[in-house]
Amino acid sequence: MMALTQVPAMSLTNLRQLVGELGSATAVYENRKSLRELLPAASQHTLDAIAAMESHLGRAELELAFCRKSGIRCLCLGDEAYPQRLKDCNDAPVLLYSLGSADLNARHIVSMVGTRQITSYGKDLCRSFVRDLKSLCPDTLVVSGLAYGVDVHCHRAALDEGLDTVGVLAHGLDQIYPRHHRETAKQMLVQGGLLTEYMSGTAIDKRNFVQRNRIVAGLADAVVVVESAMKGGSLITADIALSYDRLVWAFPGRIHDQYSTGCNRLISSNCASLLTGAEDFCQAMGWTDDVQHRQQLAEGVQQEIFADFTEEEQRVVTALMKDDSKQINVLSVETNIPMNRLTSLLFSLEMKGAVQMLVGGKYKIKR
Repeated sequence: MMALTQVPAMSLTNLRQLVGELGSATAVYENRKSLRELLPAASQHTLDAIAAMESHLGRAELELAFCRKSGIRCLCLGDEAYPQRLKDCNDAPVLLYSLGSADLNARHIVSMVGTRQITSYGKDLCRSFVRDLKSLCPDTLVVSGLAYGVDVHCHRAALDEGLDTVGVLAHGLDQIYPRHHRETAKQMLVQGGLLTEYMSGTAIDKRNFVQRNRIVAGLADAVVVVESAMKGGSLITADIALSYDRLVWAFPGRIHDQYSTGCNRLISSNCASLLTGAEDFCQAMGWTDDVQHRQQLAEGVQQEIFADFTEEEQRVVTALMKDDSKQINVLSVETNIPMNRLTSLLFSLEMKGAVQMLVGGKYKIKR
């Protein structure tokens, strides 16, 4: 797959179609010299570029070695861990590079974007919105672009409040840009992560920043614009989000404030809903109901069967209550219970009717 993404003449749409038709990048490689029937509209230049894709295998092997050494996950379009919201977008990357601990399929995901020239008003909005979001919907994943201004303030607010946060980069995971945000990025690897579609060694290029905005938009259930002038990357992200049928929200500002004009225009043109705080946002998104339902479910489980649990079993159930489901290896880390012991405990909990095993080595509280 890495080699296929390096074919210069391939558009993302054609790449997705090709992999979808043949079932895998390996199948594309094996049939690379006879693809005219699958891509009848493709130019001969494109077909020749695919036929010569073996020239990119050496670069792909180096990248794979770098990923293994650095603990980077390579997420292909069909993988279970690939962001399913993004997968629904027609120009989604066929391959992503992920570093960190974040669940890219978290129940609730919000992308927060805005100007690099953030004002004190914008800083206050970032802090208060994320703080209240933590209180109302503590399992929310906050996504942004790790850029100056609104982006990094949103990441830092999430870190301060204990919310996972993911930065979508416009370059490979061998570097951090801007360099001033390296310490923030390091913290995010423990409480969230970094995500990109670009290989290591990718040059810092303005076009890539525009391209990555579609990932910021596609990852989330909604996009929040904190502050924006009349032009800028955050408005591009908002437009992309609308094209993906995502909800767009914007904080209003005073009519003569330069970095509120873009937000005010989004609201007045009905492209964005007016945002005043996290409470209205969560209620409109239906997230508050989700949290209340899970709390009621957890209370019911505790009242009904906690008395029958051992201390270790209670730790397992408590960890599972925090999410819809968890991989057994994640559960082992969170409960500090060795895998061999955890397997036995999960079997016991299944017999008690408390947990249910899912495909892919996941477990959840039995409804």
